[in-house]
Amino acid sequence: MINKALLKAEADKIGVFLDETALERLDKYADLLVETNKSLNLTAITDPDEIVYKHFIDSLSLLTCVEIKNGAKVIDVGTGAGFPGVVLLIARPDLKISLLDGTNKRLVFIKKVLDEIGLEAEIVHMRAELAGKDIKYREKFDLVTARAVANLNTLAEYCMPFVKVGGIFAPMKSSKTEEEVSAARGAIKALGGKIAEIKPLIVANCGERYVIVTEKISQTPPKYPRASAQISKKPLS
Repeated sequence: MINKALLKAEADKIGVFLDETALERLDKYADLLVETNKSLNLTAITDPDEIVYKHFIDSLSLLTCVEIKNGAKVIDVGTGAGFPGVVLLIARPDLKISLLDGTNKRLVFIKKVLDEIGLEAEIVHMRAELAGKDIKYREKFDLVTARAVANLNTLAEYCMPFVKVGGIFAPMKSSKTEEEVSAARGAIKALGGKIAEIKPLIVANCGERYVIVTEKISQTPPKYPRASAQISKKPLS
């Protein structure tokens, strides 16, 4: 369905190698995404070339911003249709990926994709604020990512509890304002983290993109994350 030569060329440009198996898996993923989207609203992006750039290359660009060790534990919070988590797994099958979402229909789609392409990941059907307090997931991950629209201070409260001390929280943002990052520094500190670097992504046809590389330097206090209503009503500052 997708132009695999285009995908490989664009991945090469950002320094991410995709072998033939990965290209075939991404092609199958795109096919299932478009087909399932006819009955389940997964994405507004269904043009094959736009899928290449705005879903696949965009997701892969995370690999250019953080060094992820072999066999690292990674969780994609609010994975939706599997971006960036499933794409990362296809590019790096060595990773131990967990895919978390509160909507089961999306996870059923992801499970179908994984079965079709012959890969395995942990599927987690929970709300992030509940999973973040669960001993099975709390402070267990080397890398936590999210491709989300929430402000950084809100997103950090949902995501930082998953990061183990010494690990990285690396949210992918479509825009970066000094106000948002400045407003989040206090929240991230309270959650046990420190913003190390704001990395701009050079991804063709994707507009402004940034990864905010945040280091976990101490444990998150037990009171976080708070209930969703509290997080929304009174974001950390």
